[in-house]
Amino acid sequence: MRTVAVVGASLAGLSAARSLRKQGYDGRLVVIGDELHRPYDRPPLSKEFLAGTIGEADLALETDDEDLGAEWLLGTRATGLDRTDRAVRLADGREVRADGIVIATGAVARTLPGSEGLAGVHVLRTLDDARTLRDELVRGGRLVVIGGGFVGAEVASTAYALGLDVTVVEVAPTPLAGPLGEAMGAIVSALHADHGVRLLCGVGVKGLSGERRVDAVLLEDGRSIPADIVVVGVGARPCVEWLEGSGVELDNGVKCGADGRTSLAGVVAVGDCANWYDPRTGTHRRVEHWTGALERPAAAVATLLAGGAVEPGVPRPPYFWSDQYGVKIQFVGHAAAADSVTIEEGSAADRNVLAVYRRAGEPVAALGMNQPRLFTRWRKQLARPAS
Repeated sequence: MRTVAVVGASLAGLSAARSLRKQGYDGRLVVIGDELHRPYDRPPLSKEFLAGTIGEADLALETDDEDLGAEWLLGTRATGLDRTDRAVRLADGREVRADGIVIATGAVARTLPGSEGLAGVHVLRTLDDARTLRDELVRGGRLVVIGGGFVGAEVASTAYALGLDVTVVEVAPTPLAGPLGEAMGAIVSALHADHGVRLLCGVGVKGLSGERRVDAVLLEDGRSIPADIVVVGVGARPCVEWLEGSGVELDNGVKCGADGRTSLAGVVAVGDCANWYDPRTGTHRRVEHWTGALERPAAAVATLLAGGAVEPGVPRPPYFWSDQYGVKIQFVGHAAAADSVTIEEGSAADRNVLAVYRRAGEPVAALGMNQPRLFTRWRKQLARPAS
């Protein structure tokens, strides 16, 4: 294998490039990214960076002395994959031919139909998104966050601390019910009310009003919520359109095995665009979490270098964290697999909780709110292979 192309220059792509060198690959390495920026950390964008407490230099994922010996093609987007010539086609007309390809193109934030060209309406996925939104928030005013997921909740928390008037609109009856379950989702989302942030649940958004700049969010029940700034946090879709017709199987992203192997020989997928097979649940899952983008590329790279002859181990259960209103929220495992959840330490009223999710009496997930020590114990326990 003389040339490997990593398509995607965020955390998953960087992790793949590092794993290639660590595992002994010394050939040509090309990293392709559609953003002009070198790899940066995304979690702080909705928190410390948005609040202005850290700068762009603090987001850097590479160390000053790190040299992967890679060719960096930044600011250019992949538009196609030619399986016959094994070439990645780029938007600027260039092609990169490679013996091995790592797909790490991530995901893009979903937008609200009809909001195009309306000033004051934002998504938050990239550094450029965060720069623009931060400049708006410092002016103050009324913020409406559409979507009560983790990114939306973190933006609401940050804006509240900056002194804005904040409203969160969530179409589901209970925010965070998907990742946390209804009972724990209700407890975590109650942080909004604790701090005077309005939370409107069970109602969809009909549209936005305003001529050149947004002035209100129109709800499907007829209400109108005045807004100077709107943040749309309604999830993300995998960036895989460029792979259509390539022979790589697509299904809610790039469908791949637990080892990252795709339907096309010599091609693996990692990060937010990868719909991995999870042997713990027996299903495919596309997990948009920082730890997965950091850890899983090592297995995919091992598969790529060995030509698919590596037996993958059982990956650790997915883990993510969030910081909202001064509360550290941590979660590991699969809430959907549980048939019960119990609070084992702390108090829901105090927003200080260690909750364990079980299925047929066996733990499958854990949630911590300001319980880092106990949560760490449960995370280690859940990572052990089933007996």
